[in-house]
Amino acid sequence: MEQTIDYREVGLIVGLEVHQQLLTDYKMFCRCPAGRYTKTHDGEVLRHMRPTLSELGEYDGTALMEFKTKKNIIYLLHKSNVCTYEMDDTPPFLMNPNALDVAIEQCLMLGCDIVDEVHVARKQYLDGSIPTGFQRTAIVGVGGKLPFLDRHLTITQVSVEEDSCREVSDQGHLIVWRTDRLGMPLIETVTGPDLRTPEEVVEAILLIGRVCRSTGHVRVGMGASRQDVNVSVRGGRRVEIKGVPQAWWAKQLVHGEAVRQVNLLQLRDQLRRRGFKRPEDIRVTHQDITTRVADSAFEIFRREHFEQLIAQENRRQGFELGKGPFCVRGVRLAGLAGTLNWPGQPNHTFAHELSGRVRVIAGLDWEPVLVHGEAWPEYTNADRELAEIRSALGCDAQDGLAVVWGPQEDTVTAAEEIRLRYIDALEGVPNETRQPFVDGHTCFERILPGPDRMYPDTDSPPIRIVRERVGRLRASLPPPPWERAARYGKAGVPEETICYLIRRGGARRVDLVIKASGADVRDACFFFGQRLKGLRRSGVPVDRITDAQWCAFFEIVKQRPVLFEAWQRIVTHMASAADTDTSLSSLIKALGFNDPALEWQDDVAQVATMRPDWDNGDPAKRLRYLMGRVMPKLRGRIAAREVARSLRTQLMSNANRADKRTEWHHHDRN
Repeated sequence: MEQTIDYREVGLIVGLEVHQQLLTDYKMFCRCPAGRYTKTHDGEVLRHMRPTLSELGEYDGTALMEFKTKKNIIYLLHKSNVCTYEMDDTPPFLMNPNALDVAIEQCLMLGCDIVDEVHVARKQYLDGSIPTGFQRTAIVGVGGKLPFLDRHLTITQVSVEEDSCREVSDQGHLIVWRTDRLGMPLIETVTGPDLRTPEEVVEAILLIGRVCRSTGHVRVGMGASRQDVNVSVRGGRRVEIKGVPQAWWAKQLVHGEAVRQVNLLQLRDQLRRRGFKRPEDIRVTHQDITTRVADSAFEIFRREHFEQLIAQENRRQGFELGKGPFCVRGVRLAGLAGTLNWPGQPNHTFAHELSGRVRVIAGLDWEPVLVHGEAWPEYTNADRELAEIRSALGCDAQDGLAVVWGPQEDTVTAAEEIRLRYIDALEGVPNETRQPFVDGHTCFERILPGPDRMYPDTDSPPIRIVRERVGRLRASLPPPPWERAARYGKAGVPEETICYLIRRGGARRVDLVIKASGADVRDACFFFGQRLKGLRRSGVPVDRITDAQWCAFFEIVKQRPVLFEAWQRIVTHMASAADTDTSLSSLIKALGFNDPALEWQDDVAQVATMRPDWDNGDPAKRLRYLMGRVMPKLRGRIAAREVARSLRTQLMSNANRADKRTEWHHHDRN
């Protein structure tokens, strides 16, 4: 089932929508704190979404599809991070000015032209991820470009918008969301369809991420950045892989989608050769076969198994479950034999396309979602039972067969969705949004939204962007990441460390301490890009240390290099005292590093007399051992190389004295 393809030959093109949360104190259109995540809640709200007409009197196709799912939507609310605005009970505040500043800054970093006026629009979402049913969004910059490989990457537009809820669970007809992330400011960076291979997609995601994070004004960590990857091949259509959480996922996802579209186009041609050209040519009939399979050895066909399943998962009628008694429904696919096992994405078939639609729209999400005659499960009397079902449905050799199971009303919806998906197959590749999985496959999420989902937000006035505001933000921009990377690379810093510094914000502090103290570029890069990792992992809150404190640290280390040998102890105490008025010089004095250690030679002489039990005469090994015994007391006061030199001299002196004593001992005996 694995399939290799020539991306140039199939005409692969990919574009990105990169979402990056902005680092602000409060949310986009209210004054609730941003970035305050919770695991508990103080209340719940139940909602049902209904589509509305656009300004032109049209319904968005995605909204209609979401309405068919009959979802019950529950929001979990915590009083510390949500208010009546998020629940659509009060109008929005004016747009967070700090969020708009950061968005303008990001547009400038991405090479965009800034719009004269920011106009807020509503983007309809009926999947429940936003309680209002729409997301407030506004274009801030257009027409940007970034140096990319041997060419430029086009930035079509950059928008500032509010983030959606976090999904807690999605089971049948009930979806649960947590609202702590809801309303947090983010930017959406849209690229042109400039990418031609999966590897280029990964590189582009990383590049945009480095540019966005260069300012230090965006959030980092899992979920702070997410990508929508838009993929098509020649003859196909744009398919959006939604919410790719990490860049490395994209390589396999893009490959899988390219393979999927090529195979779907071949299926389209096969259907046309069979005479299926119009929607009415797709003939799907279905009937309730529950009583026929009531005693089946295949347990999912039996009512008692279904009742046991819903009891185990605590599914309730009217919430997770649709209406009607348990039903097994057979679906006859006239003239479509051989299409259910038609290859789709790698290791998947066209039957998985049907399963995705049934799972999302009919709410039949247990495994298997459906079974079919071209890969019928193995169980006692399976062949006989399959033949009986085909006979009951009137199937001949040219017909396909699928079977779904669950609440009666949902199985009827499932049969209809199977018919509609075959109608889509007549055109080849349907416009879809698909959910990504770490193994590289995707599953249907919803029909791709169209332009009818957007309309003006009459609650939010336009915001004029004046030149002075843009000029002030432009003046404070950091160097672009490719300039930093070239400068750090020239100093001998490894590429991995450079990427870490730029993506995690350390590059800003590197440049800061270099400018303030004249620190060595390579030393500063390794300090912030490597050395601090160990302290972070051990729980030392190094990120509490301010820029001014870091500059003071590098300045004093430049004056007294020996202090750097005790950097871990000093930085640990700096982090602990970060919220106090303690100066760095006072802290160093309190740690005893101002003590000149006048008697340090005595310490060396005392240690030099020690001889460990394991001593095998290896002088280098013994020296390392003795340095480990003396340096905890002298580190940060006396340079390690001086201590080593003195210790080596002392050991040689002791050895010479021992040799003389041995010589006099032999002389006396003689």
